[in-house]
This record gives sequence, C-alpha cells and structure tokens, in this order.
Amino acid sequence: MAAKIKSGGAGNNQVEANSDINVTPFVDIMLVLLIIFMVAAPLASVSVPVELPIAVAKAAPNPPKPVYISIQNDGDVYVGDFKTDVGSLGADLKEQIGARNPADERIFIRGDQNTRYGDFMQVMNALQDNGFYSVALVGEDQATS
Repeated sequence: MAAKIKSGGAGNNQVEANSDINVTPFVDIMLVLLIIFMVAAPLASVSVPVELPIAVAKAAPNPPKPVYISIQNDGDVYVGDFKTDVGSLGADLKEQIGARNPADERIFIRGDQNTRYGDFMQVMNALQDNGFYSVALVGEDQATS
C-alpha cells in the first residue's frame, strides 16, 4: 500500500492512504501467457487429415509357467513339486523350461525361513553355473501370515 503526503503549510503534514492496485505487472504477465498459448495451440494439433485403420490386435500369448525352486529347512531341494539335488538342479531346470533360453528365464526361489545359508548359496551357485541369472526370492505377505 502506498501513502500520499499532503503538506498543508506550517509543518502540518498529513498522511493519506492510497489503495489503488498497480495492475500493470499483472497485465504484462497475462499478455505474455496469451502469446505463449496462441503460439503453442496450433503446434499441438495435427493438421494433416489421415484416415487411420482400425487396429485389431492379436491376443498376446500367455507368459510361460513360472518355475519355482523350493528349499526346505533340512536342505531338500524341489523343482516345482519334484525333489532333486543340487548336482542335477541345472538339468532338471532345463528340462522344465524346455527350449527357452535359460538366461531369459526368471527362477523363483522359495526358501524356508530356517534354511541354512550354505544350502541357499549352493542352489544359487548351481543356477549361475547353468546359465540362470534372473532370480526372484519369494516371501510371504505380512497380511497373510
């Protein structure tokens, strides 16, 4: 807010409030925004008429069945529902995935919470030795436990 000083003579100064709003900066900003929108609006629309064909997409194939490895707390290893050992784990996995590339497969490992770390690392080493590099660890949701 601004103030006007009125001098009435003989040192009699009075201050009067000036309540006018300076709208010049506001108008300047609005004009700049108007110009920006006037320039940008034609660029956002496509001016070339084209009749697009109707897209009929084929159904995507179902993803392959996930492969689970289960490690029990006593060290027993399962591929799916079939018991195996660490030595034949790679061959059993390759049989399970068929002709697919092992490097592209994601293997899900379900380990008992009391599994020894050494048993888990043997499974991980067997996976890497046989070309399975994408591994996901499966845990139970807190809400379902």
